[in-house]
Amino acid sequence: MSAAEDVAAAMPELTGWIGRKRVVEERIALAAVRRIAGTFDLDPDAFQEGSEIPSHWFNLFFSDVARHSAIGPDGHPRKGEFLPPIPLPRRMGAGRRVRIHGALRVGDDATKTVEVAAIAPKAARSGTIVVLTMRHTITARGETLAVDEFDAIYREAVPPGAASTTTAPIPAPPGAEWSDSTLLDPVQVFRYGAITWNAHRIHYDADYTRGAEGYPAVVMNGGLTMHLLLDAALKRAPGPLRSFSARLMRPLFVGDAARLEGVADGTTIRAWVADKDGHQAAEMVVECGA
Repeated sequence: MSAAEDVAAAMPELTGWIGRKRVVEERIALAAVRRIAGTFDLDPDAFQEGSEIPSHWFNLFFSDVARHSAIGPDGHPRKGEFLPPIPLPRRMGAGRRVRIHGALRVGDDATKTVEVAAIAPKAARSGTIVVLTMRHTITARGETLAVDEFDAIYREAVPPGAASTTTAPIPAPPGAEWSDSTLLDPVQVFRYGAITWNAHRIHYDADYTRGAEGYPAVVMNGGLTMHLLLDAALKRAPGPLRSFSARLMRPLFVGDAARLEGVADGTTIRAWVADKDGHQAAEMVVECGA
């Protein structure tokens, strides 16, 4: 059967996953917080027991920990373990929408409630895709601290020797009020993957990335791209983070340079990433308190 027929045949089972929930528990340990701080070039010793951590760091915790025997050929846990068994082999982060209500503290006993929010098959330039939306609700101290809706795209396999299809390039927006040049550093990518327990092979295995996924080089971790762009925006924020939405548009490649740019309009910051060729690779809207 074609990929579209496989997806159509799987939809009755996949629909049964919508609304399914599970809870992941984690102690927000000082050692983990200090490793995160060091990864983002902050002073690890600035954090002690009871310290409030940046509110957007919640998504650096609560990783799914699969047994090694449950890992698939791409480095992700096999589908059906933690995520729906979508019958397409390639998975990439696409975007997220986050509402912030508070921040975790070092030493918190916290929970993430994971819910399958939506499963939507679509036709795209690259063929059949399925968009999976997961809703993550973070709680600690009896409070809801964040609600994160995260989209991942599942795609068809790349024919042997073919290049992966990507979105047609568009120029990065003009008129940036600020611009930070950054290296997509392989060491930082490694450390981020270790923190988030992300073993997707496209982020470190060049032979796999070229041969199985059709990319020319190791792919930048999309979660790290969003984190770096949000950090850059928050340096210019007039108040605390209230919400943000982000969309990944084109792959970035480890070892390349990129620009983190944006403009502010009151408490709203519009930010984006420009790749080494000046193409827009990601966009973000950040809402801050006054």
